[in-house]
Amino acid sequence: MENNGCIICGADLIYTEKAEPMQCSICKNVFPSNAKCENGHFICDTCHGKDGFELIEQVCILSKSTNPIELAVFIMGNPKIKMHGPEHHFLVPAVLLTAYYNKTNNNALLHEKLQVAKERASIIPGGFCGFCGNCGAGVGTGIFMSLILDSTPLANQEWKLCNLMTSQSLKQIADNGGPRCCKRDTFLALETAIDFVAEHLNEKLDKPPITCSFFKQNKECRKTECKYFPAPDRQAI
Repeated sequence: MENNGCIICGADLIYTEKAEPMQCSICKNVFPSNAKCENGHFICDTCHGKDGFELIEQVCILSKSTNPIELAVFIMGNPKIKMHGPEHHFLVPAVLLTAYYNKTNNNALLHEKLQVAKERASIIPGGFCGFCGNCGAGVGTGIFMSLILDSTPLANQEWKLCNLMTSQSLKQIADNGGPRCCKRDTFLALETAIDFVAEHLNEKLDKPPITCSFFKQNKECRKTECKYFPAPDRQAI
């Protein structure tokens, strides 16, 4: 069953070139937006990602995993995480923080860091990839790096590494091409971050091979053009 349309009626989303005031169908507040469904429903980012953000935080707090990819796949399998949406902007730094602090035996820091990551990720709007050329999953790796390094705008090496992390993630995401797929871009961001941490911080997080199990939910799936598309399904096409 596809779940990448309107979360109220399931209809396809329509994107406009210019933002216009729209009333959220859930909280009834008005926001400028470029997206609504064919039946006129608009859901603001806060309402869209609310349950997902809470789920991500709850799972990560309890997890002892050092495998951010395995943890991300587990969380994305929950129906509270939509096929596409701003919850992925928090998911990326959350699973990386969890795996990193479990690996380095600093789990006591995790709760506070997840809180800050959630605050920072929540200001990255949905559609940021297409409208601002800055995928939220890629930005999420920079959020992760800034938190484990305690970086600030006035930092030196830490500032450099945060921006370098984000740039490398965005390069991988861009090189793989569009249209957007929050699952694919999450996988790309996580793989890039794992390699980056190994190279620059000398910490090795688990990095298993990735085979996507979400492609049937994504009507824009590029199928065999995506590196994560499963092999048996490649042969069937």
